Amino acid sequence: MSRRAYPQLIVQQHDPRAKRRRVLGWSILWLITLAAVAAGTWFYFRPTGEPLDPRTLEALRTENDGLKQRIAVLERADQVDRVASTDLQQTLREREEEIAGLRTDLAFYSRLVGGGARREGLSVHSVHVAPVKDSRAWNVTATLTQNMKRSQVTAGRLQVSVEGVSNGQLKSLSWTDLASGGGEAAGIAFSFKYFQRVPGTIMLPEGFTPNRIKVTVEADGGGRVEQGFAWEEARAAEESSNVQQ
Repeated sequence: MSRRAYPQLIVQQHDPRAKRRRVLGWSILWLITLAAVAAGTWFYFRPTGEPLDPRTLEALRTENDGLKQRIAVLERADQVDRVASTDLQQTLREREEEIAGLRTDLAFYSRLVGGGARREGLSVHSVHVAPVKDSRAWNVTATLTQNMKRSQVTAGRLQVSVEGVSNGQLKSLSWTDLASGGGEAAGIAFSFKYFQRVPGTIMLPEGFTPNRIKVTVEADGGGRVEQGFAWEEARAAEESSNVQQ
C-alpha cells in the first residue's frame, strides 16, 4: 500500500508591523511620484508663475493631435513609397532581362542573315525542353538554321532521341519510343528559308531520368544533321515564340 502524500506546511512569523511598513512605503513612493508629475506639469505650463490659460492648453492639445496625424500620414506615405520602389525595381529587372533576350536574338539574326555571315548549311542551333505540368510529357522546341541557300526553302522532318538512366542502367529512347502520336511517327515537319523554331512534345517513361537529348534533321532531297545537347542545358535554354522565315 502506498503512503498517502500530505502537503508540506511552511511556518512563517507573522509581523503586522512589517506589513504596515510596506504599505506605508508604497504610499510614500506613490505620493512622491504624483508630486513629481504635478511639479513637472506646473513648471511646464506655468514657468513664470502665471495662471494656466485653458485656451493655451487647448491649443497645445490641438497642435499635438495635428502632429500625430502628420506623423501617421508621413509613415503611410513612406510605406507607399517603399512598395512602389519595390515594384519599380522588379519591373526594371524584368525589362533588363527582356532587353538582354532581344539583344541575343538580334545578334543571332544578324549573324544569320547579315552580309558578312558565314555560309552554313542546315544545322541545329539550339533545343529547349520544358515539362508539362502534372504529366510525364515534355515540350521540345528545336531551332533550325541555314544560310547556304539564300531565299530558298529548306524542308524536311525532325526527330529527337533521349539518353538517360532507367532502373540503374543506361538506356536510349528513340523517336518511336518518345513520340506522343498525332500523325508525327515519321518526325515533325519543318519548312523555312533562314531559320525556324520547331515545336513538339515527347513522353518519357516512368522512372526514366534523362541526361542528354539528340536532334536529328533530315532534309527533303538529301542531307542529314545530328546534334546532341545536355538535358540540363536544354532545360536552361531560353525559349522564344515560334518563328519561321
